[in-house]
Amino acid sequence: MKTRLKTGWQDTRLLLRSIPSTVTALFTISVIMMNILANKTIYQSELLALDGGILISWLSFLCMDIVTKAFGPKAATKLSVFAIGTNLLACLIFYIVSIIPSDADDYTAFNTIIGGTWFILLSSTVAFLSSAVVNNFLNYGIGRLFRKNPDGKLAFVTRSYISTFIGQFFDNFVFALLTFTVFAPIFWDGFHWTPIQCVTCSLLGAGAELLMEVVFSPIGYSVLKQWKKDGVGEAYLKQHEGGEAP
Repeated sequence: MKTRLKTGWQDTRLLLRSIPSTVTALFTISVIMMNILANKTIYQSELLALDGGILISWLSFLCMDIVTKAFGPKAATKLSVFAIGTNLLACLIFYIVSIIPSDADDYTAFNTIIGGTWFILLSSTVAFLSSAVVNNFLNYGIGRLFRKNPDGKLAFVTRSYISTFIGQFFDNFVFALLTFTVFAPIFWDGFHWTPIQCVTCSLLGAGAELLMEVVFSPIGYSVLKQWKKDGVGEAYLKQHEGGEAP
C-alpha cells in the first residue's frame, strides 16, 4: 500500500509538471469561479432555472477534454481533484476573511458573498467530482472508437461534444438536486426548485455549455496539435508507454 501511494504521488507530481501551466491555471480558476457564481440564481420560471455558474462551467469541461485527449482520463481526473482541493482552500481563506471583524466599513454584503454557503460548496464539490469522472472516461471511451484517425478533428469534436453534454447534465442535475431540493428548503426559508426545474435547468445548461464547447473547441483542437508538435508531456506519456495514458 505504501509503495502504491508513493508511486501514485510521484506520478501525480510528474503529471502536474507535464500539463502546461496555462491550462492548469484556467481550469482551476474556472472551478473556483463556478463555486462562487453558483450562489446566484440568474433566472427562474415555472419550468426553468439557471444559476450563474453556467457562464464559466464550459471552460472547465473544455480543459478536461483537452487533458483527457493528451494524457488520458485518469490524468484529467487527477487534475480535477487538484482543482477541487484548490477551491476548498480558497473557500476556507474566503470564510476566514469573512468572519474577521472590522469597523472600517460595513462589509456585510462582502462577507456574505465570499463567506459562501456550506451546502452550496458541498453540492458543487460532489456534483463536479462525479461529473468529471463521467466526462473524462466517457470522452476517452468514445475516442477509442476512432481507430483509423484518433487524432483527427472529427474524433476530437465527437468525443468532446458527447461527453460534455452528458457530463454537464450530470453536473447540473446533481448540483441542482442537492442544493435546491434538499438543502435550500431547509436553510433558505422554503426557497426551492421543483424536480422539473432541476431537469430543465440541467438540460438547458448542458445545451448552452455544449454550444460554447462547439464555439471554443477549435481552440482546444489547435492547442492539442501544438502540444503534439512541441512534445508536451513526453516524460509522462513515456512512463505510460506513450499515447493516451489509461
